[in-house]
Formats: sequence, C-alpha cells, structure tokens
Amino acid sequence: MAELIVALDVNNREEAVQKVKAIGETVDFYKIGLELFTAEGPDVVKAVKDLGKRVFLDLKFHDIPRTVERSVRSGGKLGVDLMTIHSVGGKAMIKAAADAAAEFGPNGPKILAVTVLTSLDQSDLEDVGIKGRTPAEQVEAMARFAIENGANGLVCSPKEVGNLSKILKPGTLFITPGVRPAGAAVGDQKRVATPADAVRDGSTHLVVGRPILAAEDPVAAAKAIRAEMNV
Repeated sequence: MAELIVALDVNNREEAVQKVKAIGETVDFYKIGLELFTAEGPDVVKAVKDLGKRVFLDLKFHDIPRTVERSVRSGGKLGVDLMTIHSVGGKAMIKAAADAAAEFGPNGPKILAVTVLTSLDQSDLEDVGIKGRTPAEQVEAMARFAIENGANGLVCSPKEVGNLSKILKPGTLFITPGVRPAGAAVGDQKRVATPADAVRDGSTHLVVGRPILAAEDPVAAAKAIRAEMNV
C-alpha cells in the first residue's frame, strides 16, 4: 500500500513540531527539505524523530562522491529513512551514496534519485541545454542510470510513474511530489496528478504539503487524501 508523506514546508523547528503534533497519528512520515533544514539543521530531524515519526530528508545531494558519501553517512546517523541525490551527479557519486547508506543495514536510509524536477517542463529542459528529449524521456534515461548504479528509488512526477514502474526492477521506490487532491490548486507544480491517479500508476509514496498544512483541518485533509490513495 502506498504511503503518505507530509512535506514540512514551514519556517522553523517550533512550527514543524506543532504541525506534526497537530496531525498526530494520521501521518507518520514527514519530509524535511532545504528551507527547513537550512534554518534549523539536524535538530529539526531529531525533533521529528523524537515524536516517533519517519523522516524523508530531501536535500538533493549533488557533489563529489566523497562529500556525498559523508553526507549520507551523517543522515544515517540521524536516523533518516529516505534521502535524495541528483541523478546527474554521475555513476561514482550514486554508488558512493548507496554504499554509505548500506552501512546502516536493511533499516538504514534508502537513496532516492531525482530525475527531472516537477517544476520543469519541455521549455525548461531546453533552457538548460537538454534538447531532443521530452521530460518523460529524460526521466526514463536518468531513472535507468540511477537504479543501475545503486539507487533504491526515484523522485519523479506522477505523470511518469506508470511507465517507470513497468520498466524498472520490482521493489523500486517511486516517491512522487506534484500530487494534488481532486479540485485543488496546482501551485508551482507543472506536472501533477491526483492521489488516486498516482497510486494506480505505481507510486509507492506520495508527498503532499500545502493541501494538508494549509487546510483548516489538517487531520481531515490528510485522511481525505489517504482515502483517495486507497481507491
């Protein structure tokens, strides 16, 4: 069954803890991204873990292999469950991340490769010099490369999950941002899908932020999304 991850896109540790406590037992998996981690550092990860929750640390490492290896090892020591790297970092970098994560055993962090950010479309790819490939084609190429070199899963648009889940090996994780409940505002995401669509296409984890955090009743919003996921 697919899992719901709530993106803690908030300003500080105190607000993050308040949100997690308010949502309570409805959700046990949270994403901590660049904004919050830069503001609060490892302490915010510890705070969420201390509440008995799992953590998806979404920092999208992209550096020389040794630096990424040490960064993943540091994340493993914090007890994070999922971590992201950029697939364009190259074969040696992906392997270094995977090897560092493996040091923590089967319950250690899983490495997720970012293929094409969900905020990018065809024209954006052309702007950065990727010509002759659609976003879906670029995602597929980078996805194959990342999984072949040790990544446990991918962060990709729900629009590409259906194809990737058919061509990649069983057990691959598919973490999909850009998920919006039926009728919700799209925001800054360009390639989106509803929770039901994403799960039917093969998503293993759905990342949802504003539709839950900005709701008048976050618990009800989270429950509604989980109900859509189970359709």
